[in-house]
Amino acid sequence: MIEAINLSKLYRKQIEPVKTVKADGTSYMRRFEYVRAVDEVTLSVSQGEFVLVVGRSGSGKTTLVCMLGGLTAPTGGTILLNGKNLWSMPDAALSRLRAESIGFVFQFSGLLPTLTVLENVMLPSLFVKSRNGAAKRAHAMLSAVGLNSKIHSYPSELSGGELKRAATARALINNPEIILADEPTGDLDVDSEREIIELFREINCIGKTIVMVTHNPELSVYASRVIKMEKGKISPLKNQ
Repeated sequence: MIEAINLSKLYRKQIEPVKTVKADGTSYMRRFEYVRAVDEVTLSVSQGEFVLVVGRSGSGKTTLVCMLGGLTAPTGGTILLNGKNLWSMPDAALSRLRAESIGFVFQFSGLLPTLTVLENVMLPSLFVKSRNGAAKRAHAMLSAVGLNSKIHSYPSELSGGELKRAATARALINNPEIILADEPTGDLDVDSEREIIELFREINCIGKTIVMVTHNPELSVYASRVIKMEKGKISPLKNQ
């Protein structure tokens, strides 16, 4: 379903400038170095897998998932989604594919504070051709994640765990094939973390393909496969 081939991402970072002293005064020359966030990664994700991407902060795992979802353009390499080369597509076509085929859940819920929970969940339906029944689907998604009583609440009235559940419902509204999640349990207490990861396992059990970034290796028991990122590369796990 997802295939990354020799995928790389470089960022330009400014470093300490060089000071030069001339007769007419002191000047500074700006200098840059390139940071290789993802380094020649080749990876395949099959339909129905629950893949966990683990690693320390700065290991490249978030950059990798953002490239797989068509949010961040790679510096080099190829990303195929069901055989389609994401970064050879026109912007409009790529945006439509993201809206229809991929659901995103991030560490921070990203719910708009001026919209109700129901309105937030319905929002992605504005970006697909078929918008009929969006309210009905949003009700169903919120019921599925246990937020049926919160549909008219605003984000400020929800707990951290409830915000993540609402964000997950929003990711599902267009019935995407793939869910990409970046640290969806990162700022939660232990009980809320377990609640959210159980929800993702239920989503996976109904056939959704999930790629989730986490700093918590203890969540690996929920996944069908675990990938470790280290210094921009995929590293073998100790038990492999």
